[in-house]
Amino acid sequence: MHPLVELVFGPLLTVHQWLYEYSDGRIGASLGGRPMLLLRTVGRRTSEPRTAALLYVRDGDAYVVIASKGGAPHHPGWFHNLTAQPDVEIQVGRERIPVRARVAEGKERSRLWARADEINQGQYAAYQSRTNRVIPVVVLERIKSRRSGRTSGRVARRHRAHVVTTPR
Repeated sequence: MHPLVELVFGPLLTVHQWLYEYSDGRIGASLGGRPMLLLRTVGRRTSEPRTAALLYVRDGDAYVVIASKGGAPHHPGWFHNLTAQPDVEIQVGRERIPVRARVAEGKERSRLWARADEINQGQYAAYQSRTNRVIPVVVLERIKSRRSGRTSGRVARRHRAHVVTTPR
């Protein structure tokens, strides 16, 4: 991506995330034809709620996101938050879904990376070429309630009280 485009795209993503959050998903479920979700985590250092708008791909019932940070040398903050506390919430459109995060490995990673890169029009491959780190592919799987088999609301309630946005 051209540096001028990236300069404009950063603030655009911030506005997009704000619209997605404050319209409760009525606006923002896609950006430039790409599907977007809100990932709600808890800061590993601050214990404060954090939110990031991310492109996703579906893999069966799971959602997959890429911890690219535009090819920066370090992982995004939300990835570190997930490794500290993998039980988080996502919002897809107006639906809030408690999920458990895990990092895809091996053939699964390769398959999911290819799908996400295709949806993102080759941008993830460009990001990978900018960094020496292996960019993580994160699988977000629904958390099911033990009693009913339904999705648990425990994680969702924890994040509704306070929303703080963080840079990707």
